[in-house]
Formats: sequence, structure tokens, C-alpha cells
Amino acid sequence: MKSLILTLLFVSITTITFSQGTSYGVRGGFNISNLDFDPDADFENKHRNSIAFGGFVDFGISDTFSILTELQYSAEGGKGETLKADYIQLPIMARLSFGDKFTVGVGPMVSLKTWKNRDGFSTFTYSGVGGVEYMLTDELFIDARVHYGLSNILDEDLTDVEAQSTTFQFGFGIKI
Repeated sequence: MKSLILTLLFVSITTITFSQGTSYGVRGGFNISNLDFDPDADFENKHRNSIAFGGFVDFGISDTFSILTELQYSAEGGKGETLKADYIQLPIMARLSFGDKFTVGVGPMVSLKTWKNRDGFSTFTYSGVGGVEYMLTDELFIDARVHYGLSNILDEDLTDVEAQSTTFQFGFGIKI
């Protein structure tokens, strides 16, 4: 019983200490995405305009460095109906703040496909993500990000063609 109480006390103190620089929030965004095929596609490949939304936790490590984790839904892919790719994504970004208003971040992102009846696409993909954020007030911000696919989003067992996704995302959010 004593070890249980000590463990709960340790976890509580650690959580309180670690969460002092932690902020939470929600963000939404506008996506401009496309697929890069190798070899080149033999059809007209147009970009897709869509949305992204989710929630985040920003763990403040110091006054100028933080780790941002986010869980978001993002509609990506190409414009054609068979090229649309919707994901649940987990970006993790190491972020540096320059003053009170401007932050730059970079890191990895894993994605899980969410669309139905889309045989031929990989279930998991991974990307690199980078972005900038500007605080409008103490709570409201705008940001811009780019996701560059590092893995083939097509199922390698079904096709010899490879496709990587590139997405530009323009967002806004609120820290709670």
C-alpha cells in the first residue's frame, strides 16, 4: 500500500511540475495537397483543396524550446475521386520561439488512412513536417506548415508506381 501511495505521489508531483509550461488547444486549417508519382502519372494530376482540424499539446521545456504533439484529421491527396486520401495524423514537432510572437518547428509525422473502399493505398505513412506560427494575441495564432511525404502512400503489393504526398497547410487556432 505504501508503494502505491508513493507511486501516485511521484506521478502527481511530476505531472504538476512538467505541466507548468504546457499549453493545450485546437486548430483548424486549409490544405493544398497533391501527389508526386514515380514514374510520372499518365493522367492529369491536380491538387486537392480541403481541410484539417485537431487538438494539440505543447510541452514547454524552456522559455524558448517546446515539443508540440497534435492529433488531427487531414483531407489530402489529389483532386480526382480515386486520389483523395484522408488521414488521422500525429505530428511531433521540436519548436523554437523567437520572442513572444514567432515560433518555428520541425519534426516527423505518422498518418493512418481513414477513407473507406480505397484499396491500393498504404494504411500507414510517414512524413516530415515543418512550420511557422505567429501569435496574434495571448491565445489566438495563425500558422503555416508543409508536410512532405517520406513514404510511398500506395500499396506496394498492388502496384509498381510510387506516390508521395505533399501538403501545404494554412491554419489558425486557440490555446486554451
